[in-house]
Amino acid sequence: MSTPTYHSEKLLSFHTLGPFQVRLRDETLDLGGLRQMAVLARLLVARGRAVPVSMLIDELWPGSPPAQALSTIQGYVSRLRRSLEPERAPREEAAVLVSAPPGYAIRVPADQVDSWRLESLVVRTAGGPEAVWAAMEQALSLWRGPALAEFADLPWAASEAARLEELRLMAVERRADAGIQLGKAGALVPDLEAHASAHPLREEAWRLLALALYRTGRQGDALGALRRARHSWREELGLDLSAALQQLEGDMLAQRLDVPPAPAAPAVPAGAGLRVLVADDQALVRTGMRVVLESEPGLEFAGEASDGEQAIAAVRAHRPDLVLLDIQMPNVDGLTAARRILSQPDPPKVVMMTTFGTDDNLYSALRAGVSGFILKTSPPEQLIAAMRAAAAGDALIDPAVTTRLIASFAGRSDPTAPPALAGFGDEELDLVRLVARGLTNAQIAATLHLDEPDVGTAIAGLLGRLGLIERAQLVVLAYESGLVKPSS
Repeated sequence: MSTPTYHSEKLLSFHTLGPFQVRLRDETLDLGGLRQMAVLARLLVARGRAVPVSMLIDELWPGSPPAQALSTIQGYVSRLRRSLEPERAPREEAAVLVSAPPGYAIRVPADQVDSWRLESLVVRTAGGPEAVWAAMEQALSLWRGPALAEFADLPWAASEAARLEELRLMAVERRADAGIQLGKAGALVPDLEAHASAHPLREEAWRLLALALYRTGRQGDALGALRRARHSWREELGLDLSAALQQLEGDMLAQRLDVPPAPAAPAVPAGAGLRVLVADDQALVRTGMRVVLESEPGLEFAGEASDGEQAIAAVRAHRPDLVLLDIQMPNVDGLTAARRILSQPDPPKVVMMTTFGTDDNLYSALRAGVSGFILKTSPPEQLIAAMRAAAAGDALIDPAVTTRLIASFAGRSDPTAPPALAGFGDEELDLVRLVARGLTNAQIAATLHLDEPDVGTAIAGLLGRLGLIERAQLVVLAYESGLVKPSS
């Protein structure tokens, strides 16, 4: 195989934070039609990981791929390669959009892709306020508009756009926090007013706005901002201000400047030797999951099964840490298999796989104690995140989707329903509400001004008291008992 001798790939820059573009030597490249551009965008979302061709087909044509989808994808890739590497000789090995069986991948330095650089700046920057201010200024300068807007009707693009928007909001807040420490509070107030108004449920937005107002001598306005936050939270969530914001309010009323620091960003759990068993009646799905597991550090393929009965036997034989279980399988269906697996002593975590995001069986599975569910069409990075979230046990898998499913089925009578929440105190009920909103232990700790290990202990105590085994069951109970309403 020949080695590439051209260097144009070093001059490329990929822009996803705003209008989707690729530039070479400051010239915007012609990337073809929207679907051809979507191939490149999907590979960039994978952040260097290989995306199988079958996944590209499913995600570019959800539910209805054309008969010639494979050759169409190959044609898109060929044309994109010519655009990205115009100096590459015929039959020369591609260096940017590379073949990575069973699919393709983008291989460029992280600083050539604006979304990759945004994430690096926001998540990894540490140091004093000067360093943080400079890094967040740089991160926000990368943002030219809504990310991946051209592909908003495709689920994978919508999910990635939401993730990038959250990174942008984190950058806004980290910049403001650093700016207040550097004495820039007055200049930050207008931006923070807009930020808190646009995102009234973000605790950090209100904390920073109130603090900036206070630092500029506007104590009354600062207290007014916290009153607005309290009103929003009561209207939307039925909750009072967090302990941290109440403490800040008290400090301001007493004219104390000892303001509590911003909560630390939640740590991202790293997988370490997580052994995963895959059970699905489709060999192609099992093979795809195996490729994902074997390509990701910290994950290990522990075995496979093609029906529910085999899955139960494989769990006994291999003792995996986690089982990916298809909801629809022959002989013994996934729901029955999940119940039998979870009834064993010291059972593994169970995550249901499905083709659809709304299913009565999925709701029953969540009530039975599975950790959550994932769509088979999810990109590899979401599959990996779901497995690690299930293993960590301190967050729902895809909380927005999971709570929406629970809300849609909540209220159905079931003779095996867990006991009601009668007798629980206000603090315990607040904790249940926050779990039902999909918050992680770290986010709950920041909201209630507690240590994260204490939150984990409290949730474990609630589960034990109620005879439950999984976080999702607590969310089901919150809806079924009426503590949380589907409308909220």
